[in-house]
Amino acid sequence: MTDIAETTVEPSDEAFAIDEAVESLRRPVEAVLFVASEALSIKQLAKLVGAGEIEVAATVQTIEAEYADRGIVLREVAGGYRFATSPLAREAVEAYLLPPKHTLSVPALEALAIVAHLQPVTKSEIESIRGVNSDSVVSTLLDRNLIEEGGRKDVVGRPMTYQTTKVFLESFGLNSTDDLPPLELEPGQPLELNLLNLQAPGAAAPLEEPALDESADGAGSGEQSAPADVTYEAIAAEEAAFDDLAD
Repeated sequence: MTDIAETTVEPSDEAFAIDEAVESLRRPVEAVLFVASEALSIKQLAKLVGAGEIEVAATVQTIEAEYADRGIVLREVAGGYRFATSPLAREAVEAYLLPPKHTLSVPALEALAIVAHLQPVTKSEIESIRGVNSDSVVSTLLDRNLIEEGGRKDVVGRPMTYQTTKVFLESFGLNSTDDLPPLELEPGQPLELNLLNLQAPGAAAPLEEPALDESADGAGSGEQSAPADVTYEAIAAEEAAFDDLAD
């Protein structure tokens, strides 16, 4: 009876070979996973780094173990592997990536609606529409980066004007101010609202200015009458539209 000699590979030799492969593949595999915008399968990784799937699989397992306790982890998702932030770091990541959650008061929403629709607009013009002092609400909107200074208005005293910011657009899910809901006025309310001075440079020609009241105090002084107030019903409708956008 003839003995058949079987040639086998020693397990220790095979393990040694895989360890060597892992050591040489760790950097390229890690780099590819870092720059990838989608999950990569073992087969895709093997093709990209020019190695066998067994060696690449062992390399991925090694990288996964090394990152297990870090802020960045290697996850198996969608039939492949990709780097992701650790669930334990979720709050910090969301604080950076997601816009802050702000709760605006009704007066702040009133002022913000006025700035959004009539920008660039001065604080005195905001106050003439709201009918109350607006120092506090304007300061709040500036602090929360929802509005910003838009330059000096070319009138006597050169007051500062205000306009909305990119943060405002992001917070309300708008691409531009052209996506703002239309301003709803009370039936019979004049469309111009005597806000002729609020038009931005280069805007369409304004409507004819109202005549001065010769019988009022200060007649002949050259001062125009104060802008008419927007009704509270119109402001309330505007606030509701902003609330809908915020939701």
